[in-house]
Amino acid sequence: MADKVQSKVPTVIVIGAGFGGLNAVRFLCGQDFNVVLVDRHNYHLFQPLLYQVATGALEAQAVAAPVRQLLRRWRNVRFILGHVESVDCVARVIKIGDEAITYDYLVVAAGSVTNFFGIASVMNHAHDLKGLCGADDLRSHILRMVEMATQAPDADRHNKLLSFVVVGGGATGVEFAGALAELLHRILPKDFPDLALHRAQVSIIQAGEYLLPSFPRTLQEYARQHLETLGVTVRLNTRVRDYTGDQVVFQDGSGMYASTLIWAAGVQAESLARGLPGNKQRGGRVMVSADLSLPDYPEVFVIGDLAYGEQDGHPWPQTAPFAIQSGRHAACVIRARCAGRRVARFRFRDQGAMAVLSRFRAVASLRRPAWNIQGFPAWVSWLFLHLLYLVGFRNRILALFDWGFDYLGNNAAVRLIMDRTSHGITVVHRDAK
Repeated sequence: MADKVQSKVPTVIVIGAGFGGLNAVRFLCGQDFNVVLVDRHNYHLFQPLLYQVATGALEAQAVAAPVRQLLRRWRNVRFILGHVESVDCVARVIKIGDEAITYDYLVVAAGSVTNFFGIASVMNHAHDLKGLCGADDLRSHILRMVEMATQAPDADRHNKLLSFVVVGGGATGVEFAGALAELLHRILPKDFPDLALHRAQVSIIQAGEYLLPSFPRTLQEYARQHLETLGVTVRLNTRVRDYTGDQVVFQDGSGMYASTLIWAAGVQAESLARGLPGNKQRGGRVMVSADLSLPDYPEVFVIGDLAYGEQDGHPWPQTAPFAIQSGRHAACVIRARCAGRRVARFRFRDQGAMAVLSRFRAVASLRRPAWNIQGFPAWVSWLFLHLLYLVGFRNRILALFDWGFDYLGNNAAVRLIMDRTSHGITVVHRDAK
């Protein structure tokens, strides 16, 4: 049965507790609305730092915050844990299981999923960096490969087990490749003094001509050179065609061995977007009006990774700053409409981009002021910004503790193999010094 709200106060449903959804809720709380936040998880996830969970630099708890804890002081907001199966824009109803909930306004912030570009073998065998459990599993897999290498019968088997390929030369791929190379070449050798970890091979594959394609050329070159000093093999202008589970096959027919393939080559809209009316763009993103609403349904707003629009000749980015700004704008439009006011069209304020390459090394391209920095100053800027964006005081403390342990002691805070196939947890190593 439809959820009947015994009030004339408008009901606003927000789908997704990511950056966009939370910021929309934050700007609606305390106002004359019944706000309902829906998410399939009971936590907000800081996805830009998932690669650090996967490489042992951060605990999973440091990048996730319970939604209900965040909502404690937000009046007129309730949370529903569930998966939205469909949206009926005509009837103004969303369906969660057998329950239908009506809305006056809807904000869709369901986010994105990994885009495997239709390569079924990659989808079946590769790891990605989109979910909390996936990051935990990837860390366990990496450590398991190292443990297996200690029992390898010969050098060939040893080298194959310690071959890792990262596909995608954007910020996620570059950051993960650098962190993985540090883990294998600088940190784990202290735990495995008899293992030839200097022979562990980390490669990054980029389909385009440069790493970090949205960055200035000088920073692209700095990133490439620094990764190579870490022992990362960089292959540009190379596309993946297939992955057998231990062999990466490229479009030209050549290949390379990889016991582990990490896919960071792109994202696409979450499946809920396919059921929304309107034009779809590359990756399934939904074309929206200037105020972020659907052209034929002005009470429905699409924000964050799902929203498509162009500004200054370029598509909106699928980044956390864009999600935050679009969530706030959608909330402001809803408030203005209810008050009989108009709101200016949405315009993304691009503050720039950052990517960390290793401990104490990063690149940053800032827009205001126009400033490109690299090395330690960029790393400090990256550290400050990510602490600022982390949701929740506890998460910031956990991150600071883990980073202090990592950077000052040249360690990885979390070195656990989590065995999900059994009832217990196998602890390989956790340095408490």
